[in-house]
Amino acid sequence: MAEKHRTESDTMGKVELPEWAYWGAQTQRAVENFTVSDARIPRAMVRALALIKKYAARTNAYLGVLDEKLAGAIDTAATEVLEGKWKDHFPIDVYQTGSGTSWNMNMNEVVANRANELLGQPLGTKKPVHPNDHVNRGQSSNDVIPAAVHIADRMEAEKLISSLEKLHKALSERAAEFAEVVKIGRTHLQDAVPMTLGQEFSGYAAQIEKAIRRVRNALPSLEELALGGTAVGTGINCDPEFAPLVCKGIAEHTDLPFKPAANKFEAIATRDAQVELMGVLNTVATSLMKIANDLRLLASGPRAGLGEITLPSLQPGSSIMPGKVNPVIPEMVIQVAAHVCGQAVAVTIGGQNAPLELNMMNPLIAYETLSAMELLTRTAAAFADKCIAGITADEERASYWIEWSLALVTPLATEIGYDRASAIAYRAFKEKRAVREVAREEKVLPDERLDELLDPKKMI
Repeated sequence: MAEKHRTESDTMGKVELPEWAYWGAQTQRAVENFTVSDARIPRAMVRALALIKKYAARTNAYLGVLDEKLAGAIDTAATEVLEGKWKDHFPIDVYQTGSGTSWNMNMNEVVANRANELLGQPLGTKKPVHPNDHVNRGQSSNDVIPAAVHIADRMEAEKLISSLEKLHKALSERAAEFAEVVKIGRTHLQDAVPMTLGQEFSGYAAQIEKAIRRVRNALPSLEELALGGTAVGTGINCDPEFAPLVCKGIAEHTDLPFKPAANKFEAIATRDAQVELMGVLNTVATSLMKIANDLRLLASGPRAGLGEITLPSLQPGSSIMPGKVNPVIPEMVIQVAAHVCGQAVAVTIGGQNAPLELNMMNPLIAYETLSAMELLTRTAAAFADKCIAGITADEERASYWIEWSLALVTPLATEIGYDRASAIAYRAFKEKRAVREVAREEKVLPDERLDELLDPKKMI
């Protein structure tokens, strides 16, 4: 049976849309105009926009510029959206007009239609609640969308921090567990002096600890909201008390310190806060990639590689080689990290495209920042739970590599000189023998002193 439609009008004329849709004419035009991808408005942006509409209605009622009954219906409708009740009514492609006007109007129309329904009117009437005159009162897409991007990013950042804290805890636990496992260090992928596996993992833990700190340092910039600036920052058609009151309501609702931006012109015209955030996420992704790559190397083999650690076996690794198990979680992490680094470039370009009074890549910036944080949040948790927590050390293998390492000669240089120590290392390499064996044969030092100097535990 053919889908039923209704007809609505806007300033450009009539348009047909599905009878069941809570969106209106402007949203429908955007649906028809922007059809290049499957990407839609992030759920966090929907929540952020709903929060703005909810507290804008309350504020406008308080200021006496919106009827209490209409404000109550808008408040209820926005709350329903906030709770995810109408999630299927936000159909617009991410790739659209750069201001994000279509997203703002999509929210205005859904909230207005639902408010009117609550007041006993059919969808599409725009009465008694109008999407522009009432839901959008005191606002412009130009200040609403930047504010929503900040709200959404700030809320999602809390989830990322929590996930990174879980990863930090798992790495710190392995560092403590492996504190006494002596192994060979490596620089340039060549043997270096001994260290402990715990020391190596402590470095990874410190990377994530600093990642958490970097994310936290980016948060204050996200807490400034462009609300009250309206079209270009001057605040035309907006009561001076509007922005402080709306920000106060959103802050209390989220328990986050949102406040009006100190300079509305900057808040509307630039997305520097998102460029800053993506710089941090780029660093987080880089840290994750380094750690994941290291774990692949340390677990390589298991018999023809380094094999100093064993990763959890999660699935068969080959369709042709029985018994092969691959480092699947680190490889997943590496791919996610590469993707996020690319997203950082996209947001950087987006931040550069802010001619005069308005950034014109808001939807892309919103999508990339939010999807990057969601990816990193899930990835860090999976990395902690499915990989780091189950890593074990192969102490026998670690000891074997130390004994065979030419770098074991390093402490001898302080007593027999660099040149003679180098000669011993070269001979050991050419003859495929251990440094200890060659040094003992050449009687460079008494055996007792030699064993004391070549004790790996005294080199860490």
